[in-house]
Amino acid sequence: MKHARKSSVARSATAVGLAAATVITMSACGSAATSSTTAKPAATSSSSSAAVPGKPSGKAPSGKPPSGGTMGGGSMKGKPSSGSGGMGPGGTGSSTAVSGTGAYTLSGGSAVKSGTAITAAATNESGVLVKNSGRLTLENAAVSTTGKSSSSDDSSFYGLDAGVLAFNSATITATGGTVRTTGNGANGVFAYGSGARITISGTKITATGQYAHGIMASGGGSVTATDLTVSTAGASSAAIATDRGGGIIKVTGGTYRTSGQNSPGLYSTGTITVTGATIDATGAEAAVVEGSNSVTAVDSSLAGSVNRGVMIYQSFSGDAQGTSGTFTETGGSLTALRGPLFFVTNTTATINVTRVKLAESSGTLLDAAASSWGTAGSNGGTVTLNASHQALTGAVTADKLSTVILRLTDGSRLTGAVNTAGTARKVTVTLDATSKWTLTATSHVTVLNDTAGISGTTVTNITGNGHNIYYSKSANPSLDGKTYTLVGGGELIPE
Repeated sequence: MKHARKSSVARSATAVGLAAATVITMSACGSAATSSTTAKPAATSSSSSAAVPGKPSGKAPSGKPPSGGTMGGGSMKGKPSSGSGGMGPGGTGSSTAVSGTGAYTLSGGSAVKSGTAITAAATNESGVLVKNSGRLTLENAAVSTTGKSSSSDDSSFYGLDAGVLAFNSATITATGGTVRTTGNGANGVFAYGSGARITISGTKITATGQYAHGIMASGGGSVTATDLTVSTAGASSAAIATDRGGGIIKVTGGTYRTSGQNSPGLYSTGTITVTGATIDATGAEAAVVEGSNSVTAVDSSLAGSVNRGVMIYQSFSGDAQGTSGTFTETGGSLTALRGPLFFVTNTTATINVTRVKLAESSGTLLDAAASSWGTAGSNGGTVTLNASHQALTGAVTADKLSTVILRLTDGSRLTGAVNTAGTARKVTVTLDATSKWTLTATSHVTVLNDTAGISGTTVTNITGNGHNIYYSKSANPSLDGKTYTLVGGGELIPE
């Protein structure tokens, strides 16, 4: 999924005026769903038929993407799943980094702008543009742009038409103020290039256009954000996003909200870490990870209202390399108002949860399945879910192309059925001596690692409630092909 240019997850932002606060209007990339939620290509898995949030529409820049391709309709991050011509604000992206112009431009040297109002209205014109190793300090500035981008891809890849743009080796330090953008492709605050650095605190950022994200980094740029108020309102407009070439975003505190279709709260093709933040996506997932990249949340509140809570996938659009995404959350909460809490497709994923308040309305905790990305017949999901000091509730499902590994440790509890339909390619469940599983329906596992829970012919740490678990006889030599009794009725039976 591409962001709706970073908006497979489009974040919708409502401009809020802060006295001398920086307001950024952006188009969102980055949430995952089939053709509706995030701007990534639409996925038609068992968990949802919505499109991947956050991929922008429009052709990818020149150059071949990794092998694999996408299969279906719908696009991520605003990119079409097929690579055909686009619907985004501008068409084909450039293979060469472009910065456009700025209402205020600093090219080299150092400067301080305090209490200044900066307004931009032209196409491809940022409010603030710093380049050529320039160093700018913004204090209580009011940045406002109404122009749009001529290319949604160039906006997502390079920050063209952003409210505030640090280009290549530039550095921007901003405190307070506002950043507001209204044009399509007009991201709020953007760092492009491995030497680009933005440190921003106490700013209010609002982006209302399509493919307009709140804070964003690509090409190795970095953004460090503290106590921001960010909102996006357009389709495919994630609140926090990275794009081609990756980036590093570190968020502490603050509130991030998206209301646009396919606009996830977080869309990562790089490294995103949030601590003590509130992330609320009303038109897409709370978080999307594409490729071998990551999202880490600590003591934060994450909520997704459409498609699922968290999606991990590989679109093979060329925006994210690798096939081993990671989502880690410690403390805080994660809520999915629709669809599974976790969905994995066309990639290998690791999910780590510790002391998180998890909630989902669909009854499905985890779904691993083929969707519209990848090569038919080999595009399932492989996922390892590590739970420590964690309560888990809901069904775990997988299709014939997918593998699930569940590891419960440190007093974790699972209440739910695993692979009830028996369709998964492989399922492994591991329980340590302190963890327990309570069944809500018949379950099928390939491997059950539960040495501490088996006493004679009884499994002491699995409550069956009258339901059975069927295990592979050949894959569990330690069980010796025997049938065991579960607490509360039901049996562990070889097949």
